[in-house]
Amino acid sequence: MLRYFRDNGISLEIADADREALKETVDFISFSYYMTGCVTADEELNKKSRGNILSMVPNPHLASSEWGWQIDPLGLRTLLNVLWDRYQKPLFIVENGLGAKDKVEADGSINDDYRISYLNDHLVQAREAIEDGVELMGYTSWGPIDLVSASKAEMSKTLWLYLRRSRR
Repeated sequence: MLRYFRDNGISLEIADADREALKETVDFISFSYYMTGCVTADEELNKKSRGNILSMVPNPHLASSEWGWQIDPLGLRTLLNVLWDRYQKPLFIVENGLGAKDKVEADGSINDDYRISYLNDHLVQAREAIEDGVELMGYTSWGPIDLVSASKAEMSKTLWLYLRRSRR
């Protein structure tokens, strides 16, 4: 960032009290985890990457969500171990979930075994990382009350708590 600031003529005024408060390291590391990705040097394959936020290509050994996001519970365990080994700070998974187009059955039920499996598999791998020695301080599933997606009528729903409302 320092180079970017210098190259763009940006100068930050930081008070001495702020410098003092910021001089220590962080207490923990939080991150979101939804998928892993593979990279390639093949420019043609890069042009065909689908459903990924960054230019990544699918791993042929992993299943994908209907949005093209790779489902990789073991990748979560790997990432937890890498972050723990590198930083030795408690970790907090602040977002993890599966977007899906849920079908509400006539009786009002939603058969979302795919979501249950996704969450279970990721939690099993988080537990394995703890057994590996990772200090994991928390896990938050994105979606029990996904008001952002629901309010914007987005197609990729991670919502998994439904409210039955009646209009009066």
